[in-house]
This record gives sequence, structure tokens and C-alpha cells, in this order.
Amino acid sequence: MIKHILIIEDEKPNAARLKRLISVVKPEAHILDVLESVSESVDWLLKNQCPDLIMMDVRLADGLSFEIFEKVHPKCPIIFTTAYDEYAVRAFKFNSIDYLLKPIEQEELQNSFQMVEEKQQNDTTKSIEGLLSQMNKKEYRSRFLLPYRDGFKTVLVSDIEHIYSELRITKARLINGTEETLTQTLEELDQQLDPKYFFRANRQYIVHIDAIKQVHNYFNGKLKIELAKNPEIEIIVSREKALSFKTWMDF
Repeated sequence: MIKHILIIEDEKPNAARLKRLISVVKPEAHILDVLESVSESVDWLLKNQCPDLIMMDVRLADGLSFEIFEKVHPKCPIIFTTAYDEYAVRAFKFNSIDYLLKPIEQEELQNSFQMVEEKQQNDTTKSIEGLLSQMNKKEYRSRFLLPYRDGFKTVLVSDIEHIYSELRITKARLINGTEETLTQTLEELDQQLDPKYFFRANRQYIVHIDAIKQVHNYFNGKLKIELAKNPEIEIIVSREKALSFKTWMDF
């Protein structure tokens, strides 16, 4: 639950608008303070307990808000609010849940709050799952046995860059550039492959973390994956999956 919110915003009209939106979207939440500068924010965060959420502008009175993280490392979720979109990639390195462009709309803020609460719920679930996993570690697939000529051949999972589905046929693109047809569906493989290395980006693609060259911001909170060896392939991660994808990439 989002109970305590800290606002870091140097423009009073924007801070007032944000407070009004929060009172509508999350009326039970308490705004702890409104800070206007990097130095003021560092001082506050050093002296106070981390809130449930920080709403943070990028450009402050005495510099960029990223400078705050050079002196203090808040563990709570952060929603960046700014009029500039060029800082989006950098923002997501700092525990960012969302990046909202001004003027912020009520529906956008409501969606962001929902993402924060989903993350809080997921963190609780992961803590429980982590304890259970120590008791019963799952074994993941390490190879595939595939028909070959008059017999069979083995393809190692470690040799796979990405897997995709086309016309209900599942294919694996290997590091050497060749492709192999698999008998499993993406749904089955999503359960069989080690989630430390593979991520189900969407209905069509599962990608290996080492195959990813870069991640770009896309429309409406989505992300676009650029593959190192196949940059022409467009893999889009939905807004709903964007947070879990960034968490996976940053682990």
C-alpha cells in the first residue's frame, strides 16, 4: 500500500498540481514533504525513514535529481516526473517504476500507482517464493533432443539466443546463426527454461539475456528490445511486463 509519499519538485505550480492529483487518485496517502533541491533532498533522506514512494522531478533548482543518488540510496520505488524525455533511460537505473511527462494526467498517475503496488505485492511474493525455492530447487532444461536424418542430435540450451513462434511452429535461433524447430510451445518453454537467463517478452518471443544489445523506451510505457546479432527483429515488451523485464535485466 502507498501510505507515505515524498515529492521532490522545484516548481510550485507543478507540485501543487501533483498534490491535487494524488488527493484524487490516492486520497488515503499522506504527503510527507515537498522538496525543491538536490541538497535539500539528500538531507531529508539521510534524516528520515524511506517513504513508500518518491515522486521526483529530474531538473531541480540546483542540478539534476540523479545527483541525489551519489550520496544516498533510497530503496523505495520512484516515479520520475519531468518535461524532458531524454533522461528516461538514465532514470530507470535508479529504482524507477515509471517516467511521466508533464503535464501529468490523472489516468497516467493512477496507472503508475498501480504499478508501484503491484511491485510491492510481487516483492512480498518473491520473498516467500525465495524461501520455498531453497527448500525445493527446480531443475531447468539444459538440452533438447531433436530428430536428425536417421537419428537424433542434441542442442544445448546455452547455445540458444532467442526462441520465437511463427505459424504455430516454435523455432530456436542459435548463437551460430542457424535455426532449429522445437516441438514445445512457448508456454511450455517458459516453464522449462531457467528464468535467470530467459524472459518471455511477449506471445511470440523468448529471449536470452546475453542476446540483448540494448533496450529502448517505446510508446505508452512499452519497451523495445534490440538484439545484438539480429537488430532487424523488433521485440516489444508490453507496459504490463516492462517492470518485471527491467527487474530481470538488473538482477
